[in-house]
Amino acid sequence: MSAVPAVRDDEVELVALRARGPGGQNVNKVSNAVQLRFDVRASSLPEAVKARLLALADRRITAEGVVVIRAQSHRSLEKNRAEALARLAEMVARAAHVPRQRRATKPTRAAQRRRVEAKIRRGEVKALRRRVAD
Repeated sequence: MSAVPAVRDDEVELVALRARGPGGQNVNKVSNAVQLRFDVRASSLPEAVKARLLALADRRITAEGVVVIRAQSHRSLEKNRAEALARLAEMVARAAHVPRQRRATKPTRAAQRRRVEAKIRRGEVKALRRRVAD
């Protein structure tokens, strides 16, 4: 199993924003939400990981290849920053996973025979349901 490539801190841009939603006056005063921006194409990730990351069907990846993650579930800026970085690391880990190549196989002769015999038995059961001829 291959190791997950780490995202360098200087490639991640973190911006503090005002969070939305309930929270009283604190929401209007304190910038505790975090917006993380990570340019995949300009990053130091391996090319294969970049390609799989850009191919992910994820709405957080823009057409320009920038990952935008917004974290605002916690009340502290540090926890939101840690959550945003964890989400980015999870995305990169998912892209780093190389799917196993599927090899097409043929059913064995015995499996083909069992399938045909099962179809014949099923047909016989259905034939017994027909109307009886005089």
